[in-house]
Amino acid sequence: MKKNIIVFGLSILVIYDTVIIDQIQANNLPIESTEILLKSNELQLKSNKIDFIPPEEALQILRQRPQLKTPLNRRQSQQSKSIQINPVRSQVTKVSELRDVSSKDWSYQTLNSLMKRYNCLADYWSENGQGDKFISRQVFASKLNLCLKELETLSKTNFTILREDIDKLKRLTQEFNQELISSDSRLHNLEQRTAFIERNYFSTTTKLQGYTFVYVSNSWRDNNLLAEGESVINPFQPPRDQLNRPRVRVISQNPNTTLSYFTLLNLNTSFSGKDKLALQLAAGNGIAPVNEFLSAGFFNSSGAPFALQDGTPTLNSITVREIYYEFPVRDNLKLSVGPRIQIYNYFDTNRFTFFITGSETFNSGGSTQFSAVDRGSGMVAIWDINETFRLNMGYVGNNSDYLPGEIVGSASDPNVLRGLFGGTYNLIAELDIAPTDNLNLRFLYSRNRLESNPFNGFVGGAIGEPIPYGFADDGFGGPLRHAFGDVFLFNFDWLVTQGFGLFGRYSYGSTDLTPENPERAKGAIDSQSFQLGFALPDLFKEGAQGNFSFLIPFSILNGREFLLSGGGDGAVQSEMELNYYYPLNNNIALVPSFYLISKPNNFSQNPPIYVFNLRTQFSF
Repeated sequence: MKKNIIVFGLSILVIYDTVIIDQIQANNLPIESTEILLKSNELQLKSNKIDFIPPEEALQILRQRPQLKTPLNRRQSQQSKSIQINPVRSQVTKVSELRDVSSKDWSYQTLNSLMKRYNCLADYWSENGQGDKFISRQVFASKLNLCLKELETLSKTNFTILREDIDKLKRLTQEFNQELISSDSRLHNLEQRTAFIERNYFSTTTKLQGYTFVYVSNSWRDNNLLAEGESVINPFQPPRDQLNRPRVRVISQNPNTTLSYFTLLNLNTSFSGKDKLALQLAAGNGIAPVNEFLSAGFFNSSGAPFALQDGTPTLNSITVREIYYEFPVRDNLKLSVGPRIQIYNYFDTNRFTFFITGSETFNSGGSTQFSAVDRGSGMVAIWDINETFRLNMGYVGNNSDYLPGEIVGSASDPNVLRGLFGGTYNLIAELDIAPTDNLNLRFLYSRNRLESNPFNGFVGGAIGEPIPYGFADDGFGGPLRHAFGDVFLFNFDWLVTQGFGLFGRYSYGSTDLTPENPERAKGAIDSQSFQLGFALPDLFKEGAQGNFSFLIPFSILNGREFLLSGGGDGAVQSEMELNYYYPLNNNIALVPSFYLISKPNNFSQNPPIYVFNLRTQFSF
C-alpha cells in the first residue's frame, strides 16, 4: 500500500512538471524561467496547496493596477495640485510612505522573488551583497510597474500565474498606489514631450570627416628632356627668341624621391537635417617630383597625383579650401551658395575617377579643359527632374585657395576689373542622364572668362582652361587683355558587371584671345582632350579597386603659334596610368600606382617619363 502511494505521488509530480514545461515552451520563456518555475512548482506540490489563477482573471486584475489614463497637461496638473493641498488628505499620510524601501522589508523581498520567478526584469536585485540596502519608493514603484506590465503581457498568451502571487501583487499595488500613478504620469509626459521634440526640433549637428594622404613618390627619364619656360611655373623673360620661337630649356637630371603629406578635414553642419553648411580645411607639403620635367604652366598636371600637393600658397599652412551652404528649395531642387564652392562636387563627376578609390592624377580625375575655376564664389542649382534626368547649373567667380589672389584675381577683390563678375569666372550647365543604375551619361557646356596675369600679361597656367596648359600671348610675346573660352564635354561611366566597369571623357575647347595692343589681331586656340579606361571593383578583396586609364590631356588643333609654352614641336603627349586601391581596413588603405608619359611637353623627341607612387591613405 505504501509503495503504491509513493508511485502515485511520483506520477503526479512527473505529469505536473510536463505540463509546466509545455507551458514554458509555448510562451518561449528563457531557461532561467524554466528552472525557477519548476522549483516553485515542486515546493507547491510538497505543500499540496497548488492554486493557479486562470489567465483571463489574472489579466483583469493586472489591468486594474493604478495608472494614469491620459498624460497630464497643464490644466490637469493645476487640478492635481489643488487636490494635493487638501488638509484632510495630508493628515492621513502614513510615515511609512515617506521613507525608502529597505532590502529587509517584506515588499522588497516579495518583489525580488516575483521578478526572479517570472523573469519579468533582467536586473533584479542581487542577494549576494552584505548589509541593508535602500532604494527610494519611486524607484521601487518603477520596477513594480514594469513587472506588472510584463506579467500582463504573459497573461495575454495564456500563461498561468499562481493565485498567491497575484494576491501579493495586489497588496504591493495598494501600498505603492500613489507612486505608481506618479511613475505612470511621468512616463506618459516624457513620451509626449519626446514625440513633440522629434516632430518639431532638429538638433544642430556637426560631423567631422577627414583624410590624410602620405606619399612616397619618384619620377625619372633616361635621356635629356626638352621643356618650354624657365620653370614649371614661370615662362622665360622674354618668352620668345629672335625668331619668335618659344624659348626652351634642357633637363638633364632626375628629381629626388620625396615623402610628403596632404590632409583634408571636412566639418559638415546641418540645422534641419536636410541642409548642409560645408567647411573644408586643408594642409600639406607635397610637390610631385614629375613637376621638375614639365613646361611652364603645367604645374600639377601630367603624372601628378591629386593628393600629392600642398593645397595652400605656403607649405604646411592651413587654409579654408571649401565653404558653402547647400539647402533644399523644393523636394527636387537644391541650391548651393558660398564664397568657395567646389565645382567638382557638382560637375564632371565619375564613379571610377574619384581620386579616393579611382584614377588619381589631376589629368585623369576630371576633364583637363572644362573649368578655369576649381573653387569659387557663386551659386549652383541641382534639379532632379526625375529618376533619369538631372540638370546642374552654376556660376562661380575665381576664389582660389592655393594661388595668391594678387596673381590670379579673386571674387572678393573689389577692384573694378575683378570681383564676382569682372575677373576669371565660369558659367556651367550639365545634363546627367541615367538610363539604368549602372550607366551614367553627362553632357556639359562651360563658358569661361580668363583674366591675364597682372605681372606678365599672359593667360594660362593653373587657371588656363580650356587651353588647358601652358601660357598664351598675342603671338609675339606681348600681353593679352583677357580671353574667353567655350568647352563642350561628354563623360560616361558604365558598370558592365559587378567586377568590371568602363569610363571615359571627350572634350573640345576654343579660347578667343584679345591682345592688349589694339594693333594686334585677335587669335584663338582650339584644343581637345580624350580619356578611356576601365575599373575592376572588388579586385582580390571587397572594397578594393584596380584602375587603368589612357588619356591625351590636350591636343592642339589650331593656334599653336599663340602658345609661348605647351605647344612643343607639334607632337601629342599621351599618358597611361595604372593604380590599385587596397583597403587594409575601414580606415587605412594602400594605393600603389605607376604612370607612363609619352612625348612629354608635346615634343616628339622627348624620352618617356616614368612615375611611381605609394600612397598610404587614412580616413576617419
